[in-house]
Amino acid sequence: PAGFAAPCAGPDWNQTWHANTPGLTGCLESSITAWIPSAYLWICFPFYYWYLRRTNKGYIRMSHIFKAKMVLGFILVVLCFSNVFFVVWEKNQGIPRTPAFLISPAVMGITMVLALFLTQAERMMGIQSSGVLLIYWLLSFVAALVMGFLEDHFHHITTYLYAVLVLGELVLFCLVDHPPFFSKADNPVSIRWILWKGSQQALGLDDLWPVRKQDSSEEVVAWAEREWKKCQSRKSATLKKGQKSETGTAEAEETEALLQSKHSESRPLLKMFWSMFGTYFLLSTVCLVTCDVFLFSTPKLLSLFLKFIEDKEAPSWLGYFYAFSMFLLGCLQTLFEQRYMYMCLVLGLRLRTALTGLVYRKILVMSNASRKAAAIGEIVNLVSVDVQKLMELIIYFNGTWLAPIRIIICFVFLWQLLGPSALTAIGVFLFLLPLNFVITKKRSQFQEIQMKHKDERAKLTNAILSDIKVIKLYGWEKTFMEKVLGIRKQELQALKRSQILFSASLVSFHSSTFLITLVMFAVYTLVDNTHVLDAEKAFVSLALINILNTANSFLPFSINAAVQVNCRPCSSSLGLTGITIRNGTFSWSKETSPCLRSIDLAVPQGSLLAVVGQVGAGKSSLLAAFLGELETVGGCVTMKDTAAYVPQQAWVLNASVEDNILFGKEMDETWFNRVTEACALHPDLETFPAGRKSEIGEKGINLSGGQKQRVNLARAVYQKALIYLLDDPLSAVDAHVGQHIFEHVLGPNGLLKDKTRVLVTHTINILPQVDNIVFLVDGMISETGSYQELLQRNGAFAEFLHSHVTAEEKPCAGLPGNPNGWESLFTRSISHCFVLLTILPTSPPLFPSASLQVNAGVYGAYLKATGRALCVYIILSFAGQQAVSFSRGYWLSLWTDDPVLNGTQQHTELRLGVFAALGAVQALGRFACTAAVLLGGVLASHQLFQQLLSSVTRSPMLFFEETPIGHLLNRFSRDMDAVDSVIPDKLKSVLGFLFNLLEIYLVIVVATPWAALAIVPLTALYAAFQHFYVTTSCQLRRMEAASRSPIYSHISETFQGSSVIRAHKDQQRFISRSNFLVDENQRVCFPGAVADRWLATNMELLGNGLVLFAALFAAMARTQLSPGTAGFSISCALQITGVLNWMVRSWTEIENNIVSVERVGEYLRTPKEAPWTLNGKLQGQVWLTEGRIEFRNYSLCYRPGLELALRRVSVSINGHEKIGITGRTGAGKSSLAVGLLRLVEAAEGAILIDGHDIAQLGLHDLRTKITVVPQDPVLFSGSLRMNLDPLNQYTDADIWTALELTQLKNFVADLPEQLEYKCTDQGENLSTGQKQLVCLARALLRKAKILVLDEATAAVDLETDLQIQSMLRTQFRDSTVLTIAHRVNTILDCDRILVLENGRIAEFDTPEHLIAQKGLFYRLMEESGLA
Repeated sequence: PAGFAAPCAGPDWNQTWHANTPGLTGCLESSITAWIPSAYLWICFPFYYWYLRRTNKGYIRMSHIFKAKMVLGFILVVLCFSNVFFVVWEKNQGIPRTPAFLISPAVMGITMVLALFLTQAERMMGIQSSGVLLIYWLLSFVAALVMGFLEDHFHHITTYLYAVLVLGELVLFCLVDHPPFFSKADNPVSIRWILWKGSQQALGLDDLWPVRKQDSSEEVVAWAEREWKKCQSRKSATLKKGQKSETGTAEAEETEALLQSKHSESRPLLKMFWSMFGTYFLLSTVCLVTCDVFLFSTPKLLSLFLKFIEDKEAPSWLGYFYAFSMFLLGCLQTLFEQRYMYMCLVLGLRLRTALTGLVYRKILVMSNASRKAAAIGEIVNLVSVDVQKLMELIIYFNGTWLAPIRIIICFVFLWQLLGPSALTAIGVFLFLLPLNFVITKKRSQFQEIQMKHKDERAKLTNAILSDIKVIKLYGWEKTFMEKVLGIRKQELQALKRSQILFSASLVSFHSSTFLITLVMFAVYTLVDNTHVLDAEKAFVSLALINILNTANSFLPFSINAAVQVNCRPCSSSLGLTGITIRNGTFSWSKETSPCLRSIDLAVPQGSLLAVVGQVGAGKSSLLAAFLGELETVGGCVTMKDTAAYVPQQAWVLNASVEDNILFGKEMDETWFNRVTEACALHPDLETFPAGRKSEIGEKGINLSGGQKQRVNLARAVYQKALIYLLDDPLSAVDAHVGQHIFEHVLGPNGLLKDKTRVLVTHTINILPQVDNIVFLVDGMISETGSYQELLQRNGAFAEFLHSHVTAEEKPCAGLPGNPNGWESLFTRSISHCFVLLTILPTSPPLFPSASLQVNAGVYGAYLKATGRALCVYIILSFAGQQAVSFSRGYWLSLWTDDPVLNGTQQHTELRLGVFAALGAVQALGRFACTAAVLLGGVLASHQLFQQLLSSVTRSPMLFFEETPIGHLLNRFSRDMDAVDSVIPDKLKSVLGFLFNLLEIYLVIVVATPWAALAIVPLTALYAAFQHFYVTTSCQLRRMEAASRSPIYSHISETFQGSSVIRAHKDQQRFISRSNFLVDENQRVCFPGAVADRWLATNMELLGNGLVLFAALFAAMARTQLSPGTAGFSISCALQITGVLNWMVRSWTEIENNIVSVERVGEYLRTPKEAPWTLNGKLQGQVWLTEGRIEFRNYSLCYRPGLELALRRVSVSINGHEKIGITGRTGAGKSSLAVGLLRLVEAAEGAILIDGHDIAQLGLHDLRTKITVVPQDPVLFSGSLRMNLDPLNQYTDADIWTALELTQLKNFVADLPEQLEYKCTDQGENLSTGQKQLVCLARALLRKAKILVLDEATAAVDLETDLQIQSMLRTQFRDSTVLTIAHRVNTILDCDRILVLENGRIAEFDTPEHLIAQKGLFYRLMEESGLA
């Protein structure tokens, strides 16, 4: 050897390449094997150390594991350098050694020092287990095994010791160290344990990992808000350059739109996301690029392998080497790809957390204009469907720029194989590309139409579910179902066209790769006869074209994902609040005219200010102005202290009574008791089964109107705020309760006597006791002053007062109020409702399923909805097109095996013609089967939606009282979205991949029968993995769906009560609750994402195993195998990794999403009401002519096992009679009306109307003949005309007459669109009084023979009330009128009065006789101050 002239001197190592037994010289073994692990660690070091510096989880104390790692490492360093010194000593002794023997141990020793440094750095940064160092020690161990043993004893012993010590380090690095000292330990549970447990038994939340700090809502949303503010400050700095802001006035700043549809407006949002997640996204992209490097190495290896098969003289070991190399490259590709997918999913979850958090915070600050623009259904769609599409976009986004690069690389490789012929393929590709983009663009238009209809449907569905009681009372179910189904029909029409185009798009992309193959082979073989299409050229080209196919198929998914992301406006206004208004002009939104003008008002501290005026005068608007809920057109508002707000329509949380009152404050027992006593809640709390701990249902469904209002008032009083804004809280309570509340809470001696109080009221009797009065007329302050001052002025207020005083029988005797505290028709008996709530399940899922796997019956239901004939056609078409695909590949293998005579192949034209024909037939078959599956999905979704809507609307009221609206909205939005598009898409994928898999198995077994030995166990492993995973995945999906519903319910509640939350300045508590709910959802999502990656990794590794066995058996049998058959077999085997992985993934998606069909199916089996119409019963007859009502021994029970709400009631009411119904809370007043309308069926006895037993009538036949005016006025999103006449039965003249009679004609005539004026969701652009009058007008139009009035005039002033009472007497003189009385004076002019007590009739006679008897009715009059 020539000293240090070269690292290794000796024979040319390359001679071993062609030897039958490969081997390396000892020098090369020691150098190459030593340098590979060292090179790996030095390359990783800068990146890994930078990562460690940024990731500080708190240091780990020195453990036994760490000490053992350091000791072994130190010994290894000593060992390496002892080798160096020994080689130096040998050279001094004259023993010849090449430089490699000196350099290698030195490099290894220095790298060991680096490894020890990184081990210490990991401990200081809290890293419990290291992937980087684990791979280093694994490579070092493999190198130690390969390293040669020299003859001398020293090298022999050191090499042996080195191998043992490195194995020790490898074992130690497989173990997990202790958790960091100053950090919360992560749950040590592995994903394998979760999957194993999930396959054995039901999983619980405690079995899953807690949310990592960096993924929690608190961290992510705070980060997003900081970045958003930065973006906004940069933008506002640009916009406001040179502008000077006004001083001295408090301006309301309009916050920028968070999510906008136009690209120019969505740029700040994209900038924010990029500044947050850009680095992480780029790291994931690096993984994907690395994966692509390995992807393109495979065709090169295949080329070498096919040359080996063709060359019968090549040494056998070379074939095995190529086989193992393909396996190794496949495994590396898998690891990098799965790392990319995992990073994208983590990024997607963080993005969803950020968006949900930001949207929730927007809801808390939304202006009235924004609230009108965005209905709650749209917001639920935004945080469910649209955010999901955004998560998909993250995964597919890189496809939009990487796919073209992949395509270019493919063409470069194809040029190397086929020369200039590859250029023709570029021509074909460029010719087809515009077609695909035209299809995609057209499809995006249909998807936008579909999304628009989906939003409309969500909005209408939410309105129906929210107000189902009114719809049932009027018998409008069919009408509203038809409206929903009309929108749904348009939505499905757009979906159908979109799906046909999607099928064309997929076929176009797949066919483009076939056309490229065809044109390239045709040009290559036909241009020059000497061009021979051998196995290497054909099948390596096919492998490259399969990569091209993947790149091409990625492109439509990427574009599709980008198209489906729907960014909607969710803008909001933040206003500053005040208790002094200077020259204020306000409007509900920028577009509308001012509702308050020239307001100058100062409320002295500690005073009680009453705000009075007619309906629509602007009383509630004034409070909204104080709260900053209105757009400030001019002037300013200031408020110095904390405020509590009591809205006119009570808002309660779905929580216990105690939680509703405390509203996040600490419990002060004494104060709590004083507040509940003052708000007259003690008697109610005693009747509730769990007292103050009793749960209130969603939207307070189990409380009466009065109880809800008193809970609202108690909540405000408990807050101990300094300012109280009260919007007519006395309108919803009984007269005597109203008196009690005024004396103990609002009045001069009440709990709030030292507070600043602004009270909107229609109750004139309390006005002498207030400090100041503001009288509003048409949005302007007409007069202001004390009661005495205003009377002396003899102005508009005195006139208003005079009209009321003359109308009252005893003006100063107590408090007539506008009470409603006794039950309304909207409320069932209180006690039974709480019993019902206590037995409801506390877990989120409504229908928790005991089975771990989806029942086969669910698939049966879906396929039945699709249609049996279509299912058979789909299977046959898939089988047919796959058979054609097999024939095409087999034909190509025969072509490549054609013998070469005189430098050319025979029958080239025939081979080419048949190949082209088979490709064309396959393209048509693919379109037929893809379109059939997708359109079958549309059919199934149409059927299931219709059944769901029909089933839900046919369910009795009990079902809606038990089922949270969030669950129902989830069925109609997220679950139907899965049935619409996800299931058909995944079903198409599964069937395509399944038949593809069968073709691959067939090819491999035909080519190398011995491969069946590997296929059987590998397939068994696939099946085991799939079963293992799918069972757990379905549970995680169900848990995720169950944890999602509370998020939507919470958003819905917040949307409705945002003004109360803002007034109490309690946003932070609600944000914390939202964070908690999102994190609980995240806690289930994350293991699901990790499990998905675990499955994919294992599946692809097993697929790589199958490639290995196919190649090994082909190498073993190469003497009997033609190159064409071998190429066909291996090129198919290379596809199996992707095919099996995608098949299992698609199947898992189906299993996960078919849960949606199961959940929809659960609602199809709910109990149903009686039939709406009965054939043959009174058909065509006018059965209700007089309006006689007779209760015969009638009892009513709301639910089996509960007490009777009505007990053996027998009473007869004559036609045209006016009956007042009264009694204390819980007496059963509304139960009579509930029974009359059959919202609940009789427990015993019967009700007869005009001699007909109502139990024998269809529900619609009954309900359409009875008109109810409920206490809570309900309007739907739509025109005013639609709200008055949903069935479109009356002329405009009829409607104007009804409006005139209800004092609304002038108001409607002044509206810009008059009858076509659009009412917003819940009619929020009308005052409560106006809504109540619209409901009365609706009743007038129906002119029913029986009218039930349930607190019909609670929200109107007394003057309007008197006019309406007079109008009702005139217009309904020929009808039987039942008035459920909440103020006794309104029923004194009734013909007879029915007094109930404990569900029985206590008294029934004329008012005069009842007063003379001095019984229960007389006592009620005394309490109301009328006796």
